[in-house]
Amino acid sequence: MLVLAGIFAPLIAPYNPIVPSGIPFTPPLTGGHLMGTDEIGFDIFSRVLYGLRTSLVGAVVVVTSGVVIGGTVGLVAGVVGGWVDTVLMRITDLFLALPGPVLAIAFVAALGPSEFHTLLAVAIVWWPFYARIMRGEIRALAARPHLEAARLAGAGPYRRAFRHLLPGAVPAIVVTASLDVGNLVLTLAGLSFLGLGAPAPAPELGAMAARGLQFLLQEWWVPVMPALVVFLLTMASNLSGDGLNNAMSDK
Repeated sequence: MLVLAGIFAPLIAPYNPIVPSGIPFTPPLTGGHLMGTDEIGFDIFSRVLYGLRTSLVGAVVVVTSGVVIGGTVGLVAGVVGGWVDTVLMRITDLFLALPGPVLAIAFVAALGPSEFHTLLAVAIVWWPFYARIMRGEIRALAARPHLEAARLAGAGPYRRAFRHLLPGAVPAIVVTASLDVGNLVLTLAGLSFLGLGAPAPAPELGAMAARGLQFLLQEWWVPVMPALVVFLLTMASNLSGDGLNNAMSDK
């Protein structure tokens, strides 16, 4: 339901998310505003729908880039081995040793706040996890008897890699990626909370919660509504990832 709400946000949102549509600080369920309005008069429900869309798209983009880059590095390291494996894993360890969130913050601060810079910064620090997982799965699969049988049957390295090794490693990568969506939603919301996302008045959940935090004791709905959606999206992503993990484990 959350994914569908994000996809069809332009059809569901009753108001333009960046145009004031009511009296500032209208309470929820009042004056045609389901979640109320903020200090400017923006409809919070409309902005939350567009912010949900932004968070989902950002999480999918970063996960996809991490799977492609990290998966390729891990596959090459696991299949080739030797000095190639050593070099690629030392580069991966270098990225893992750096504090990812701090590196992302420094990157965005240097280039300037924008949605593209935020996604690029997070993607740079996210791929090493997938490289490690892919490399571990490939090395474990390479030690199994059916790989030795394929080698004795004359299967070349490319055939062994893409026909026998990669399909066996895909389930672990898929489960990790599904569980990562929740972590990425929190990470991207945290960066926008710090003012490192798209500049105002772009509807971003973290930025909305940050700007409304000063009104928490009086107009509580201004920061609570976007924060609640972040919580629901993260919880739904984690539960979906656990369900997918259980489903693939049963197979």
